[in-house]
Amino acid sequence: MLLQILTYLLDVATGLLAGACLLRLFMQLQRVPFGNPVGRLVFALTDWLVLPLRKVVPPAGRWDVASLLGAFLLKLVQYLLLVLLLGGVVSLAWAPVMALFGTARVALMGLMVLVIAHALLSWVQVRSPIVDVVGRLCEPLLAPVRRVVPLLGGVDLSPLVLLVLLQVLMIVLTNLQAGALSF
Repeated sequence: MLLQILTYLLDVATGLLAGACLLRLFMQLQRVPFGNPVGRLVFALTDWLVLPLRKVVPPAGRWDVASLLGAFLLKLVQYLLLVLLLGGVVSLAWAPVMALFGTARVALMGLMVLVIAHALLSWVQVRSPIVDVVGRLCEPLLAPVRRVVPLLGGVDLSPLVLLVLLQVLMIVLTNLQAGALSF
């Protein structure tokens, strides 16, 4: 039971920080300004890791590689700690593979949370900087779906379709991970 609790707490902590790193990367890719509550939160959660990494790892075009690497390193530390907690039952060589899958899982979960937040905020029509940020981040994801899925009775079902697609990607990722670990 104690191992389950520690595993859960470690997953929550690294998921939050890795998610913030990935959100930082996504906000920069979408050119969303950071002078809003979401941007300030992202900076507060990630500056301690991303800024030192930027001194070593330069950006690749518009891609903030330091933010991506930060998310990966957080998940890597998580899995290394889990291997140590398990007493070497699992090989250390699997930690980078698990970290790669863990980072991808955090990215997909983060996108799902963004889409759900966007859908909920669109119902209440609140004017807030957070609504604008979430809308700007979701629009590039929803636009291709909207071109395929028409409005039904005046209702935009593209967030629902996108959530289903993201969940399918999560299932594929889980099966790929299981296949990689079985070798």
